[in-house]
Amino acid sequence: MSDFQESTDQAAAPRPALQPEWGDMKVDAPDTSAQQTAPSVAVQPAQGPQGIQFIVSVLVIVVFMITFVIQAFRVPSESMENTLLIGDFLLADKLHFAKSGGLGSWLLPYRPIRRGDVVVFRYPVDPTQYFVKRVIGLPGDRIRLENKMVFVNGSLLRENYVIHSMPNLEMYRDDFPLHAGMPPDVDRRWRRELDRQVDRGELVVPQGEYFVMGDNRDQSLDSRYWGFVPRGNIMGRPLLIYLSINDGSRTNGISAGTDGKLIYSGQVLAHFLHLARWDRIFRRVL
Repeated sequence: MSDFQESTDQAAAPRPALQPEWGDMKVDAPDTSAQQTAPSVAVQPAQGPQGIQFIVSVLVIVVFMITFVIQAFRVPSESMENTLLIGDFLLADKLHFAKSGGLGSWLLPYRPIRRGDVVVFRYPVDPTQYFVKRVIGLPGDRIRLENKMVFVNGSLLRENYVIHSMPNLEMYRDDFPLHAGMPPDVDRRWRRELDRQVDRGELVVPQGEYFVMGDNRDQSLDSRYWGFVPRGNIMGRPLLIYLSINDGSRTNGISAGTDGKLIYSGQVLAHFLHLARWDRIFRRVL
């Protein structure tokens, strides 16, 4: 299962404008002299094509925002706990990371990807899926794990966001990149490629690629299991949590389809108050 899936929100119907009551209106007697001198002006009702043009304009703006600026996702797995929880709904910022050589890099608030950034990317094994992980290794970095601790370029990486949910030690997972005890869920292509990327017991990140891991280090299928993330696969970063539902995989009144869209039932309003994690709504993702 991918780390999160795309979601869309339905816009609420606009409320009708309030109309004044006749008791609140002052009606004056008609001015006959004005009628004799002023030409009559016919008031034409709004034509249908004008309304269609407005709707089309709104749709164009929405499509532009979804395509180039921001996108919504749902988190269905525990791999990024406690930074992201199952049932968190995210808005991902697509404009945050600049691609080198882009003309807009000096016009918009772009910046390069840094170690420690949480990123949204297309899963290299299946690009139709989106994953969210934290960047651990930049191009050229040398990475190894010893007893669950991460070392980058020979220095211990301080990670106050990491949790270890399993007390047992697995050699491949916790002493990476040792081949001993390689589990069956390691991608076949990565099994063949891993040896070529290891130098003196450390994994060397190639140029143009990144090594990513989940914050829930014992429950994350990440770069240890399927390899590097190409720069072109990274689409942005999670900006904030706009909604959080307790245990998003088993919510009463809300069902999540395979496309990640919320499907509302008649019970959602009755259950929302006790399903929502109010302390997480509108929280920035760091």
